[in-house]
Amino acid sequence: MKPLYYILFFVIFSSRYFFVVCQNVPSPRCQQTSTLVGTRFYFFGGVTSLNTYNEVWYLDLSNSFNISTPPWHSDVAMPVAYNLGSSCLNPIDSSTVFLIGGRTRIATSATTDDYSVYKFDSKTSQWTTPAINNFNSNFTSRNTIQAVVDNNGKIFIFGGSDFISLTMTPTSNFYNDMNILDITTMIWSTLTQSQSILTYVDYTATLLPNGLIAYIGGRSGSSTSFASGSTIASRVAHSAVLTQDGNIIIYGGETLNGSGYAAYVFSDIAVLNTNSWVWFVPSVSGTRAPPLADHSAALYNNYMILAFGETSSTLYTNNIYILDIQNYTWVTTFNIPTTTNPAKQTQSNGNSSTDQANNNSSTLNFGIGIGVGVVLAAFLFVIGFFIYKNRHKQEIIATPGTPNT
Repeated sequence: MKPLYYILFFVIFSSRYFFVVCQNVPSPRCQQTSTLVGTRFYFFGGVTSLNTYNEVWYLDLSNSFNISTPPWHSDVAMPVAYNLGSSCLNPIDSSTVFLIGGRTRIATSATTDDYSVYKFDSKTSQWTTPAINNFNSNFTSRNTIQAVVDNNGKIFIFGGSDFISLTMTPTSNFYNDMNILDITTMIWSTLTQSQSILTYVDYTATLLPNGLIAYIGGRSGSSTSFASGSTIASRVAHSAVLTQDGNIIIYGGETLNGSGYAAYVFSDIAVLNTNSWVWFVPSVSGTRAPPLADHSAALYNNYMILAFGETSSTLYTNNIYILDIQNYTWVTTFNIPTTTNPAKQTQSNGNSSTDQANNNSSTLNFGIGIGVGVVLAAFLFVIGFFIYKNRHKQEIIATPGTPNT
């Protein structure tokens, strides 16, 4: 009997080991875009110094799990490799995701694809390229943006940049227009802002319940800020989520050195009260998440979930981290609550960056866009002064591809 026992033990142990080694897990990356769809936290594309990905992954939030073994699932791949773009959930059907802008490449080659809007049906896992009326040709290949969508199905995208060539000066064009896509009619409109509103890229955008859009961080602007309270270092590539009591929680981000590489990656949390426009830094407990930039974030019930990102200018992660915002505690287990609050969809831009001087003594800068859901006749910005530079990550010419996992 003993030999048979040893054989059974070996087979069971080997099977478990094999399962762990071959677990379906995405590879490390940054600059992906993400959207919360029901109990699925979707991630689209991403990039490293070697590859730009066309993969689609999601975390299943319908059951409890430990962050050491998150419930990853892969979905149908994108028609293009993708990074530095943005995504929005259709508020009307709550299942269709619109990908807006970004750097896109044909997934089977290094050829650049100029189409700027893709639609993903999460129920059928189907990708389509919608027909858009009155599309702004200058928006083609627009990246380093974050879009927001209102309850009427209008997507708002401010500013951004495009990529020209590494051999040309400048390597990119920068914009300060407001582009609006009405997904109920598929009509595109563009509002050109006053020249006093500077070009603006690499920010986080948060739509508030009162119809304002709060822009935090990013490149370009003036040295004034509406916010008071705690002094928060200016940054880029951070994430922002909106709580149900009207607070915006930001995490991480980075500053760049004179060569355009990450000089410092943050691991701090700051909270902006959008009723008083006052910053405060909460006392946080638990094993903290590492410094992260170009990551994704979403708020599901009372959990702020972080995923992917870069920990330095050349190191990437595929880990997830969870902050319980009720008591600002880092936790290792995602637990389904006994009472379920409506999931709040927020996302990191995963593409914010800048190069700015003297960031340790400056406040974090933000702007307010006025008129969501109405004609954007007024558009106010109060943002910090930044030194104009291209990020090193924007200069990566990566080969589109999908890793073997």
